[in-house]
Amino acid sequence: MTDTMRVWAVAGPRPIEQSPLVLVERPVPVPDRGEVLVRVLTCGVCRTDLHLAEGDLAPRAVEVVPGHEVVGEVVALGEGASRFRTGDRIGIAWLRHTCGACRWCRAGRENLCGHSRYTGWDADGGYAEFAVVPEAFAYRIPASFADEQAAPLLCAGIIGYRSLLRAQLPAGGRLGIYGFGASAHLTAQLAIAQGAEVHVLTRGQEARELAMALGAASVGGPLDPAPVPLDSAIIFAPAGELVPLALESLGRGGTLALAGIHMSEIPALNYQRHLFSERTICSVTSNTRRDGEEFLVLAHRLGVQVVTTPVPFDRADLALQDLAAGRVRGAAVLRLTG
Repeated sequence: MTDTMRVWAVAGPRPIEQSPLVLVERPVPVPDRGEVLVRVLTCGVCRTDLHLAEGDLAPRAVEVVPGHEVVGEVVALGEGASRFRTGDRIGIAWLRHTCGACRWCRAGRENLCGHSRYTGWDADGGYAEFAVVPEAFAYRIPASFADEQAAPLLCAGIIGYRSLLRAQLPAGGRLGIYGFGASAHLTAQLAIAQGAEVHVLTRGQEARELAMALGAASVGGPLDPAPVPLDSAIIFAPAGELVPLALESLGRGGTLALAGIHMSEIPALNYQRHLFSERTICSVTSNTRRDGEEFLVLAHRLGVQVVTTPVPFDRADLALQDLAAGRVRGAAVLRLTG
């Protein structure tokens, strides 16, 4: 195995058109106790990576390597690591450490742990040829998913699943989805497979066509009112101006979940128009490992189709530009092999 590797690092947060990512060489990391080293096969391109590159998320490490939808092959084990063997295919996701002792961890809500750390934010991620991960926070990948299709499951899929849980969708209910990218196209399939009526409101003709192809009951623009009163809604787009519109489309007792880690300013809300009749608004903060395990089982059992746009590793910076401009169909995925 080589001693050095290529990585894309955030040289300095700035607008994506000003190329905040730079391709550099670094030493291959050595797994610490309880960690494993993986050779990266694919890595999904997530909107969180874009927020990090542009500075919407304040950097937590100098010239950090983004990427937290990593599918890789285990090539070395740190001291005490025994959960996996070399040659195993595993997934590295966003959440990579919690304390295990605070009130939130003890209550099964480790996503709220005040000592949590994240891949591609606190520690280097998968825009690299090799990456390390604590074995306790890695996932086994269902064999039914190829490397390219598996990568988006590890954040887009998991966060979409948690968002769906937070949205409190009743059985056979009506779900509105705002934005239809990597996470939304997976979440819609889960909801439809479980009997929901899904209405998609998004920009971009290609995204609308994909929504219809996956079984949406209706498709409209992001500023359009939903065609029916919604029981639940999820906003995946980082656009605060959609919040009042989504709340107005909720029926009595409806719930709106905000799926993003970052969102632009939310306009003032009118109590009668937006919140009365026991409408609820909630955020989604990371995920628990249980969310990830449950989602991967569901995705396999339900035969979720992962629509991807493959991108050569050398074009990672351009992939983020395409994501920012809404030019990605499904999920963009960096390919480091083949």
